[in-house]
Amino acid sequence: MGSPAIGTPKAEVGIVLYPGCQTAMVHGMTDLLDIAGYFSHKRGGPRLRVSHWRPDDGGGWARAFDTHPDLGRAMEPSVLIVPGRLTGPMEADEAALYARWLLDRHAQGATLAANCGGVFALAATGLLSGRPATTHWLFADAFRSRFPDVRLDTDRMVVEDGDIVTAGGLMAWTDLGLRLVDRLLGSTVMADTGSFMLIDPAGREQRYYSRFSPRLTHGDEAILRVQHWLQAREAKAVSVGDMARIVAMEERTFQRRFKAATGMKPTEYAQHLRVGKARELLEFTKRSVEQIAFAVGYEDAAAFRKLFHRIVGLSPGDYRSRFTVTAAE
Repeated sequence: MGSPAIGTPKAEVGIVLYPGCQTAMVHGMTDLLDIAGYFSHKRGGPRLRVSHWRPDDGGGWARAFDTHPDLGRAMEPSVLIVPGRLTGPMEADEAALYARWLLDRHAQGATLAANCGGVFALAATGLLSGRPATTHWLFADAFRSRFPDVRLDTDRMVVEDGDIVTAGGLMAWTDLGLRLVDRLLGSTVMADTGSFMLIDPAGREQRYYSRFSPRLTHGDEAILRVQHWLQAREAKAVSVGDMARIVAMEERTFQRRFKAATGMKPTEYAQHLRVGKARELLEFTKRSVEQIAFAVGYEDAAAFRKLFHRIVGLSPGDYRSRFTVTAAE
């Protein structure tokens, strides 16, 4: 495969290294993201910077591998991925070191992702509390014992929840990789990458279309706090005033800054979060549309249907017919 000239990458994706981590995933994910960058660049789009990170002797973190070493610290990872480990998940003491760094990067706007047993390190941050996630089915009991407040669903291959993405078994990194490519470079490049690597995205494409990917790397820490707060409570029963109070900001100022940072009005952003959750419930449960509307914060099912159609382009019933997951049946 020839290599077009490499321009400034769109984003940096960092892979976290730790003792015993799955090297097949580390190198495979690096290759997958590099191949995606090739196809993107071939179509006139950007590449990705891929880096591997490990603790250094000074108590900080350093790149152990870098596709763009000439950029130095001109970029920071906007996505960090924790691989699995063949010998099982990290114990609590070991996970704490990695959790502190992940928590710091998340506070700066990074999206966090993990595969298989790597989800334990991500859960050690506390960021998964009350939120959905998946891991390897073999680790389900141990995970629930350590993190009982996480809504674990090991029937799912990938759980995408805005700023956090988790994947299941050892080879689920391929699904995770394609999901990240879709987010960063678009569905066409995702399809090109899957075709080249013989990773069949058929049957998974519904998930690519069904998730709202918020802008998190805008640099406005106050707005990022509100985004994380909204994500954690799935934007239910909140007003613009509630959001503004979280950061002690006057409403008009808050709305202006929120729109500048995210590209959306606060109410529009909350609607997209709610509809994203509704899509998940339509795909994975048999609840009625009325029950789903209430579950995501709408008492008026007719208003919910209208909003859902405006955002998705399909009615809730049509969406369920097209994208319901077989396991839900």
